[in-house]
Amino acid sequence: MPPTFTNDQISAKATQLGLITEGEELPRHQRSKVVAALLQERPRSAAASPVAARIVIQPGGAVEVDGRPFPWLVQSDLIEVTLQPDGAGMVRLTLPARSIQIREPAPESES
Repeated sequence: MPPTFTNDQISAKATQLGLITEGEELPRHQRSKVVAALLQERPRSAAASPVAARIVIQPGGAVEVDGRPFPWLVQSDLIEVTLQPDGAGMVRLTLPARSIQIREPAPESES
């Protein structure tokens, strides 16, 4: 299940970040910035996240994850790799997009 944040949480974080003052409404174009900040604060659980068995980055930026090609739109000049001594690590990729949408879950009806 994707993480969700209430409007109150988003407003409080936006106020903390200095994007708005208390009581103001957060502009829609800044909402994703605030949600990203909230996501960074959450502790990550390795058990809850899928982990690739193998990532291969080819010359020129082609990326394979577990033997399957990753989307063609990875920007090869913006790939960050962090390796541990045992060969495990973290890869951050940049995927350019014309539109990004963050959806809130539908409110649960009280029955």
